[in-house]
Amino acid sequence: MGNLLYLIAVILVISWAIGFFAYNAGGIIHVLLVIAVIVFLLRFIRREA
Repeated sequence: MGNLLYLIAVILVISWAIGFFAYNAGGIIHVLLVIAVIVFLLRFIRREA
């Protein structure tokens, strides 16, 4: 489960970077970044517990 969350977070960060620098797609890119940060935090919290 942890590896899947990490993979999703990495994909979201890469998607955000591509969208931010290449397409400037607006608000949806920042939503992807927020989701990626949440996934990273969930992974960190679950690993510590």
